Amino acid sequence: MSELRFTLLSDGGSDRALIPILRWALIENAVQWSIQPSWADLRHLRKPPRGLANKIAAALEYWPCELLFIHRDAEGEELQRRRQEIGEAVSQAFARAQNLPQAVFVVPVRMSEAWFLTDLNAIRQAAGNPGGTQQLEIPAVHSIEALPDPKNLLYELLRDASGLSGRRRRKMQVNHAVHRIGQLKCEFNALRALDAFRQMEQDLRQVIGRCGWDAA
Repeated sequence: MSELRFTLLSDGGSDRALIPILRWALIENAVQWSIQPSWADLRHLRKPPRGLANKIAAALEYWPCELLFIHRDAEGEELQRRRQEIGEAVSQAFARAQNLPQAVFVVPVRMSEAWFLTDLNAIRQAAGNPGGTQQLEIPAVHSIEALPDPKNLLYELLRDASGLSGRRRRKMQVNHAVHRIGQLKCEFNALRALDAFRQMEQDLRQVIGRCGWDAA
């Protein structure tokens, strides 16, 4: 079996939690190759690059791959406008690179944390209290792209689900819990209700077919 290496270049460190979602999307779309994911951690480079084009170039240099996922939250920009910005940066970076990978854009409308607000059981497990009985409410899937602050909502849900109080609640490592949600969930079908996810998956499906990654 051939190997497919993918690298995620993300806005921030917490966004590496997207890796299980991306891996699921590849498998769900019939990739037959062995999948080897990496996260481009630019923070520890001697001179961390500035600007998206330079970040893409650095990711290609230090984390070579066949598929580069480029994550940018839309953060108030129109989805297509943000995708255009990424495309321009890709063109600049690829113009001075060799052994070019395929590129797929990952552009949640608000923040990547919104994509983890779809499974109450996974939130309870990630909070370390799977049998908890606290009353928790998650938003309807179709509405999560309109939430003003999905990160804060997810963090509060995790704290509530933990059942902790006082100092222990305040010191809870919610970032780690978010990563656990992705690791615990085995499917992310609910995300297909979101325009941003459908666009990403459509692009990914085209790349998979073009590169023949759906053949053993």
